[in-house]
Amino acid sequence: MNPPETATATRSALAAADPAAVVEGPGYRITVLTSQLLRLERQEDNQFADGRTQLVQSRRFPVSDFTVTLDGAGLDLWTDNLHLHYDGGPFTPAGLSITLRRGPGTTWRYGDLVERDGFGANLMGTARTLDDIDGATELEPGLLSRRGYSLIDDSSTLTVEADNWVSPRTEPGTDMYFFGYGIDFDSALRDWFTLTGPNPVLPRWVLGNWWSRFHRYSAEEYLALMDQFRGAGVPFSVAVLDMDWHLVDIDPSLGTGWTGYTWNPDLFPDPKGFLSELGSRGLRATLNVHPADGVRRHEAAYPALAREVGVDPAGGREIAFDITSRTFVDAYFRHLHHPHEEIGVDFWWLDWQQGTATRTPGLDPLWMLNHLHFADSARDGRRPLTFSRYAGLGGHRYPIGFSGDTVTTWASLDFQPYFTATAANVGYHWWSHDIGGHLRGTKDDELATRWFQFGVFSPICRLHSSASRFNTKEPWRFGAEASRVMTKYLRLRHQLVPYLYAAMWDSHVHGTAPVRPMYHAHPDVPEAYEVANQYLFGPQLVVAPLTRPADRATGHAEVTAWLPPGRWYDLFTAGAYDGDRMLVLHRTLDHLPVLARAGAILPLAADPMADVSGQPESLIVKVFLGAEGQYRLVEDDGSATVSRADCLETRFDLDWRPAGDHMADATLTVESPVERSIVVEFVGAASIASGQVVGGDKAGPIAVGDPWLIDLGSVPGGSSVQVTVTRVRLGVVDIHDRIFEMLDRAQIDYDLKDRIMTAVNRQDGTPLLASLQAMELPGNLIGVLTELTCLAGAA
Repeated sequence: MNPPETATATRSALAAADPAAVVEGPGYRITVLTSQLLRLERQEDNQFADGRTQLVQSRRFPVSDFTVTLDGAGLDLWTDNLHLHYDGGPFTPAGLSITLRRGPGTTWRYGDLVERDGFGANLMGTARTLDDIDGATELEPGLLSRRGYSLIDDSSTLTVEADNWVSPRTEPGTDMYFFGYGIDFDSALRDWFTLTGPNPVLPRWVLGNWWSRFHRYSAEEYLALMDQFRGAGVPFSVAVLDMDWHLVDIDPSLGTGWTGYTWNPDLFPDPKGFLSELGSRGLRATLNVHPADGVRRHEAAYPALAREVGVDPAGGREIAFDITSRTFVDAYFRHLHHPHEEIGVDFWWLDWQQGTATRTPGLDPLWMLNHLHFADSARDGRRPLTFSRYAGLGGHRYPIGFSGDTVTTWASLDFQPYFTATAANVGYHWWSHDIGGHLRGTKDDELATRWFQFGVFSPICRLHSSASRFNTKEPWRFGAEASRVMTKYLRLRHQLVPYLYAAMWDSHVHGTAPVRPMYHAHPDVPEAYEVANQYLFGPQLVVAPLTRPADRATGHAEVTAWLPPGRWYDLFTAGAYDGDRMLVLHRTLDHLPVLARAGAILPLAADPMADVSGQPESLIVKVFLGAEGQYRLVEDDGSATVSRADCLETRFDLDWRPAGDHMADATLTVESPVERSIVVEFVGAASIASGQVVGGDKAGPIAVGDPWLIDLGSVPGGSSVQVTVTRVRLGVVDIHDRIFEMLDRAQIDYDLKDRIMTAVNRQDGTPLLASLQAMELPGNLIGVLTELTCLAGAA
């Protein structure tokens, strides 16, 4: 359909949006922010809001082409993607509609619901908390929908002033944003961040492992545990102290002791010295507080705080938590928080949810607490950081999110991958869960190990547990096999920090979540919507967590996955799969399905025990053979000034050249702005004829062998090094050996093992699968065998 010719329309000057993007008339204002994003306002007195709100930070988009006609039937507005019809009166279903001009031509009418309703469902967002949840909980609607549109209502949010304080809007009215992006999900999210502000770049050390436990530690006990972790080769970067750091056994007339700001001298006689000892071990510290309980007279800071807020200290009256009082807030930070930060507290864990009402109508105290704490944490040249509950849309600006106290069950674990990835649909990228579960449940080595594995491939990896003397997450408190696997994965987490930190920059600059649903990258593929727990982990990896118990007969857990087109390698086994299909993946406790496409390049820190706050001195770079690829490792100096232009970028480019006879030559070019040691590991090769390094201190021919590791030595900063491998033949999998190994571990009848192995030795392909299916094998054994026989290059 061609749009009608442009007619005269009233356009007003607008401080926030470009005036050329505005159409205004009696009681209404329509702003064309992009060809797919419209702001719809109705206010009888034409008193429209132009400033920042709790949700919206900027409406200054480049002006899109659009046309408007006005006639007796009302107003029609056309962009390349949308057609809006409006009769000029109060917003009603009959009087206001928007049609998507591309795709199926879906039409939204004012008042239509955007919640889940079948195939055309909103793809949902996230939820305020997982407190006491056993399994799934209901999520709020998100920005993305297979119907093609979503609606964000900003009518009731408050105005944010220049000094970061808030005030109610002067006039009631309707203020909505219509997202009509079809399945162009990337554009919808990029524009969302332009509208509401980007995800911040946090300190690098938040991406390491966090130790947390609801336990009454003493300083001596806590430091001894940190030393025990290091001695066992288990790295951590953040030390969390739950509420028992402060006085909790107080006079009942003063309250419950759940909140507090005074160190318990019996447990921490020298807080500054304790925090200094944590720092000397490369650990950053956070303290738990429950601000909603206010401040009682037993607190060391009470007299000074009382005088500042106008309370006589001698009377001992409780000072209520009042986030709407400038006087209280100033005193709250100055007397309760800054002194602790001066002796070494790095950030705060703001626990509980503070209720939902304040003296300022419409102001959620949790939102205000997050907003002010995040801003305050940026003083003295630091990168802002807080750790708190989610307070609704726009909360992505105040990471990190604490999801709450989940119940320790398989059902809870099964929900968390979906919950975490789906939060990307509202731009909320940095969820932190109680890895391993918090409340109740049963000790289960397998469950705990699978939760650890998911935690390592989560935005934030924070181990946590309840106050039970039996419920704790030290790996050695579990069985030998579980302990070994937990330790292996926690070490891997610290190796992944360079990759995750570059993903954090992608989040900040491009709006790409570090953990996101498969349909973000493949919105036009139905299968991408069918694997709810599978997700993209950074730009190079796909993760399909195992969230249900293993079959007892085979020892393998299973998950249904979808692999996009291409050749895919298992990160841990190097097994290869042909993509563009659904398949069931099976793994023992040692392995999690983490897959990299051919051409992927994955940089890992060589030393998992090194301090993760700075750039690693040495890298292991995994290169997955079979296609061209590139990767950009983004790093910075960690200063408070966050600028992509000031970042360092190590460039990796893989050239893949078929050479006939099912072979190829490959060249990896590394351009590094800083000097560091690099070892390249080529994944997926069955054989490599020769290797050659150009540049660096290892230049010249180089011997290669299985495993296909090439040490580039120290790569000088500002230089380029190339490593070429020739006559590369991709891997051939001896499935006979793999099947024997699997059967040897399986808890099944010996005679059945022999029958299966005989069939494997006699047949392959379809005849073999037919023979195996005829045996009526127990548990998921047929699935495990089917997967092994279908590996790419199986022989």
